[in-house]
Amino acid sequence: MHIEIVWIGADGPVAKGYEFEAPCTVDAALRIAAMDAEFALAGLGSATVGVFGRIVAREQALEEGDRIEIYHGAAVDPKLARRARARKSR
Repeated sequence: MHIEIVWIGADGPVAKGYEFEAPCTVDAALRIAAMDAEFALAGLGSATVGVFGRIVAREQALEEGDRIEIYHGAAVDPKLARRARARKSR
């Protein structure tokens, strides 16, 4: 089955397709992706993951054509960043 894995890296978005034997879980797919140099900095072991925008458990079974998304928290709290910009513009 074809599965796509995506994340936003420092150099922009990374999206790669992989072929897996069914049945396959999110965790099994991420273990294979972790061996890929393009996902080396993705922090796959600790990141929150989802399938098509919905957060899922790593034990979630995948279906043909699923897209695994790797989520990371914001580097800066958006509320604090907005306040800092407002103070700077005054």
